[in-house]
Order: sequence, then structure tokens, then C-alpha cells
Amino acid sequence: MVESLSHPGRNVSGVSTLSASLEPKRIGLMHDLLPRSTAFGALVNPGTPTFAGQLDDIRSAARVIGVDIKPLDAASDREIETAFAAVAQQNIGALLVSTDPFLLLRRTGIVALAEKARVPVMYPYRDFADAGGLMSYGVDLADVYRQLANYASRIVKGARPEDLPVAVPTKFEFVVNLKAAKSLALAIPPELLAIADEVIE
Repeated sequence: MVESLSHPGRNVSGVSTLSASLEPKRIGLMHDLLPRSTAFGALVNPGTPTFAGQLDDIRSAARVIGVDIKPLDAASDREIETAFAAVAQQNIGALLVSTDPFLLLRRTGIVALAEKARVPVMYPYRDFADAGGLMSYGVDLADVYRQLANYASRIVKGARPEDLPVAVPTKFEFVVNLKAAKSLALAIPPELLAIADEVIE
């Protein structure tokens, strides 16, 4: 949509969440929690524009730590349910939920399915952890919305979008939900708790 982040060059600008590029960090945190797991599932939406890049990032990060990635399509409510059934059938040790608006909107149902399947899950936004999910790592969406409001204000006051660099987030959150960990009989390593921005008790 733009020529570059620093010089959009078109009548458009905004805030990039960089969410897809954070997949390796999420995989690393899950591996720190479950170092003996050799296979992680990845809940992905093939219909999202960033799908191919997300999956490449996840697979690349997984190769580095010696974990096999099993993509699970989640482009509909039925596919999400099927994916969680596959987690049990394929003996997948943990699950990653990729960054996608469709999945974010279904966070309550996804967290409930994860609890029912008794599978540890790493989520892309704290909204999932607030809904009862185990762990999340991603941008601070409230900060992104503030940046967007600032840009909207500047444009209304006469700034040209093509002159405004695409902003990137500066605040990231790692949230651990100890209630979810307890329900899974998981002990969160002290080193993970030490770097968490928030621990939900």
C-alpha cells in the first residue's frame, strides 16, 4: 500500500502493528515454557493477506529451535473447532494463534476451546489473556489506537498522509495468566514470570 514506511509516497499512511513479524518471539516464549515439546500447532487463517509471511516466519523460527510446526486452518468457526480436535488427535504439545482480526474477534470461543482441549496456547494480543488465555505477546493495541488518533488529528488539521511516515509500535506486552496455567497443571518458569509485563493471578 505504501512505497516505504518512512516515505509512503501515496495518499495513505497509518500505524503498522508489526504483528506478523513477532511470530518468532511468540514461538520462543512457548518453547521456553515447554522445552521438551517437539511439535507446535499454528492456528492460521489462509484468507488473511499476511498468511504466507506469517507461516514462513513461524516455520523459520521453529526450525532454529528444532520444533515441528503443524499449520491448522482457521478461516471459519467450523475450521477453528476442527483445528482444536486435530490438536488432540495429532498429539500436538502446544498451539500458537497467529495474528488475524478474524481470530481476535473470536478470542472468547478460542480460549474456551483451548481450555476444553487442555492445550497450552500462545496468543498474539493481551485480549486473549484477559479472556482466560495462558500467554500473550504482542503490541499494545491501546497505544496503537492512540497513534492512529494522533495521525487522524494531524490529517484533519491539514497534514498530507503521504508526508507522514507509517508509524511503528514502540510498546509490546508479554502477559501470563496464572489461572490458566493452574488449570493446565503447568508451572510457569521463574525466568518467564520475571520478564512478563503483567501476571494475571
